[in-house]
Amino acid sequence: MIAFDPTPLPTLRLQLLEPQQAPKDGWEGCELGKDIRFSSAGLESYLFAGWNDDVFDALLVAAAVEFCDRRRVRPALGWGRKFELLIPVHDADKWNARPVKAALIDALEFLTGDQWSFEFTKRKMAESPVRQVTLPLPPEMRAVIAFSTGLDSRAVAGLLSNKYGQTLIRIRVGSEKRDKIAGVKDGRRPFTSIPYDVSARGRVLRETSARSRGFKFAMVSAIAAYLARVSEIIVPESGQGALGPALLPVGHAYEDYRNHPLFMRRMEKLISALFGHSVQYLFPRLWYTKGETLRAFVTECDEGEVWARTWSCWQQSRHVSVDGEKRQCGVCAACMLRRLSVHAAGLVESPQRYVWEDLRPASFEAGAASGFSAKRITRAMREYAIAGALHMEHLADLRTGDANGRILAKATSQIARAEGCAA
Repeated sequence: MIAFDPTPLPTLRLQLLEPQQAPKDGWEGCELGKDIRFSSAGLESYLFAGWNDDVFDALLVAAAVEFCDRRRVRPALGWGRKFELLIPVHDADKWNARPVKAALIDALEFLTGDQWSFEFTKRKMAESPVRQVTLPLPPEMRAVIAFSTGLDSRAVAGLLSNKYGQTLIRIRVGSEKRDKIAGVKDGRRPFTSIPYDVSARGRVLRETSARSRGFKFAMVSAIAAYLARVSEIIVPESGQGALGPALLPVGHAYEDYRNHPLFMRRMEKLISALFGHSVQYLFPRLWYTKGETLRAFVTECDEGEVWARTWSCWQQSRHVSVDGEKRQCGVCAACMLRRLSVHAAGLVESPQRYVWEDLRPASFEAGAASGFSAKRITRAMREYAIAGALHMEHLADLRTGDANGRILAKATSQIARAEGCAA
């Protein structure tokens, strides 16, 4: 019998380095303070009640995971990669303990479709605590919610504010540029920015699948819940955003579970093992469409008109500006779902919010804004548009066909198990 020798997975062995430390032979170094930089203001916004080594180390692990995910490109044929990480932490015994390490690996491997292994070492020098500041928290806190300029995020935060009032804590996970576009002003409050930034100082961070973003956002939300001593974490996704990516993987890609209940249940186990604090990720809009969530927001909330300033597009600013003005592309899957949802909600959005103002013309070029040069229409943009249309079509087609019936049966079983309900 001839043994099967599978093609080795693309591998990255990454060692996080304290200052003046060199990586071991065969390992790539990632230096704290240079490749991973923590913001003093960001840390103050999280550690306002006093320094906490475990929280800092959890943020550091999330940053290291993001570095790996962005650094090693996925293979052209296949999906998975292999990561080995060596990370200095304040309490190595806690992080190396089986309940914590097993829960960490289980969550990451389920989320990303990669292989992960970790070894934690004792830091040579403790991290310097940030200054303690006074930031206001409501006297009675009940829940936290990840908050950005996205449509679902703003809508669900608004709807839940009607229920929770000032006891709902919003955790900022968006970008400063999009905040300015959407008119978001946070001021000096807890949890107003992700407290770290990942770079590579001349090396290339070129992987764009970004599955680890789900880990980052779930972790910072859980940290906020732990520090605020609340157990409820609101996931601001409607049904398409939470379930659609896992139902309909693209090409050879692994299912996308970034906002899926099955991933969040794994994060609950990790947070319990790490912090000794029980949290539950809740999906109040799981059984509603994006259009239904938007309509409820406009109808039930005084701030409902801000939906028009929210952002959905995946594209970078330099690719989709018109006459110097930032726009959404209008043809990626996220934009198409947004446009469909606005229509389903009975609302109207200005065509000038998009580069592709009109989706009715027979040619791709004719739908773009007059100020957007045809020379800027790249092959990638065309492929985004084709993929976006196919995403919508495939999602609609799930209701029919024997093969789709099997997909739905599997998804139903998964959701029932995660939500503790009948399939």
